[in-house]
Amino acid sequence: MHRSGFVTVIGRPNVGKSTLLNQIIGEKISIISDKPQTTRNKILMVYTEEEFQIVFLDTPGIQIPKNKLGEYMLKVSKETLEEVEIVSFMVDESKEIGRLDKYIIDEIKDIKTPIILLINKIDKLEKDEINELVSKYENMNMFTKIIPISAIKGENIDLYIEAIKELLPEGPRYFPEDMITDKPERFIISEIIREKALENLSEEVPHGIFVDIESISEREDKDLIDVHATIYCEKESHKGIIIGKRGRMLKDIGQKARMDIEKLLGSRVNLQLWVKVEKNWREKEGKVKHFGYK
Repeated sequence: MHRSGFVTVIGRPNVGKSTLLNQIIGEKISIISDKPQTTRNKILMVYTEEEFQIVFLDTPGIQIPKNKLGEYMLKVSKETLEEVEIVSFMVDESKEIGRLDKYIIDEIKDIKTPIILLINKIDKLEKDEINELVSKYENMNMFTKIIPISAIKGENIDLYIEAIKELLPEGPRYFPEDMITDKPERFIISEIIREKALENLSEEVPHGIFVDIESISEREDKDLIDVHATIYCEKESHKGIIIGKRGRMLKDIGQKARMDIEKLLGSRVNLQLWVKVEKNWREKEGKVKHFGYK
């Protein structure tokens, strides 16, 4: 019997959802950062074995929206709850259940879909602390399974996959076995560049960044791919920060991004970056849609 189904991974921002899925898939598809709003889109990732296929949906972290982009991200996260066979809700090692976690628990407590609770970052806890947390969540009587994991170290991820397999219904192979995501290379490249910008820039700048890939072309005479991309930001002052003194910041972002893009494409890459201002684009519904958030 072949089992298959769709599994969403939800949780507040920066709890480790993308780290977990990149670990399972074995490729960097979702970008990772310690800043909120890192994942903005719903990203589909496919994990295939001979007897089963799991289609994971990585979603934006659930948070109270502050602008049109935030409204879009919350809508995406909530809608996936209705599209899947299993919901995975991830929390971290915090002893107290925070405001956003309580908000998510309230959103999912009445759904009929099986819910697997993942307690992430257990590498930071002692065994008795882990047991305490498990007991706290068990007392809610709403989770089908509770699995303590460390996404970054790969600990207990095999138990998570086994739990999903047990809950999956009989079903077809939805995607070819060599497919790992529905996102095109262009999208992944733009996200890699945005990740490097998130890593390098100060707190107020990254939220207003969007990366548009202008062109990708392969040179016939060389093993070289030209990638031209524009980083959009919301303010003239942010443009100066992104470029940096004598262009050093932009150069650093470009060098780090190029290394990851070369791994993705399996080729040498000539990455050219430009910076443009699109004032307050996250507040404008038309611009949010134009940049692909729809």
